[in-house]
Amino acid sequence: MSEIRLFVTTTEKQAEAVLDIMSMIFEDEDYAIATMEIDEKRDVWEASIYMMADEEKDVQARLEPALAAEFSHLAIEREVLPDVDWIAKSLEGLAPVRAGGFVIHGSHDRDKVKAGEIAIEIDAGQAFGTGHHGTTAGCLEMLAAVARTRPFCNVLDLGTGSGVLAIAARKLLHVPVLATDIDPVATRVATENARRNGVVTGLTFATAPGFHSTAFRLNGPFDLIIANILARPLMKMAPQLVANLAPGGSVILSGILAEQRWKVLAAYNGQNLKHARTIWRNGWVTIHLIR
Repeated sequence: MSEIRLFVTTTEKQAEAVLDIMSMIFEDEDYAIATMEIDEKRDVWEASIYMMADEEKDVQARLEPALAAEFSHLAIEREVLPDVDWIAKSLEGLAPVRAGGFVIHGSHDRDKVKAGEIAIEIDAGQAFGTGHHGTTAGCLEMLAAVARTRPFCNVLDLGTGSGVLAIAARKLLHVPVLATDIDPVATRVATENARRNGVVTGLTFATAPGFHSTAFRLNGPFDLIIANILARPLMKMAPQLVANLAPGGSVILSGILAEQRWKVLAAYNGQNLKHARTIWRNGWVTIHLIR
């Protein structure tokens, strides 16, 4: 079945506003949403949402009225995407990524791992998180920095994707790690990646939409929670996330655009968490907070 891209063409500022609207409408659903620069000199950007062909009618019916109030002048355009494994294609030839003493590499780059590095092998797959995105690299750098401040006993990787952060936490800290995702495909891929990296004990994967799963009660509370998701769901889940945090625990948050950081900080300050540090990478931020 074909994949469809619905998009609007506008300025960078308006594309960000459209992205916020799309995120608000579809925040709990498995749709890819993104902005992309088309022409820097003319300030031409696109804001897009991706779906399968049989979902297009429903998505468009919800998107049109949401944009009509503020962006009625923007036409919703449509593109049928060729049947290509875009994740695999986009990662062809990418060099290993180094962050915080970790090196994330594909199977073809095993010989590029240096002595003393913590190597994690992640090939192109169906789940997000290869280290090449600023949010994943920021989390790895922050994890390494936070690990130097105190010992940890129990870790949660919320929204694990490919499992790279959970694998990194287990290899670095040598403590129990629970890794959850709302997508069963991600959970399966992450489990396979853990085995590929020789992590067969101390790391538990669970498909868990929200905090309703018994996995959190059985494995928590956690003294370190890593959540590389998106700003809006991070703000929404702040009370539940902090409820699963042990006294004195640390939280690493990412998937946050630089301009969204104040809203995220406000949500977690409201739960009595204190800001400790922010890392900036390619327009994205990774935030460390302490209870």
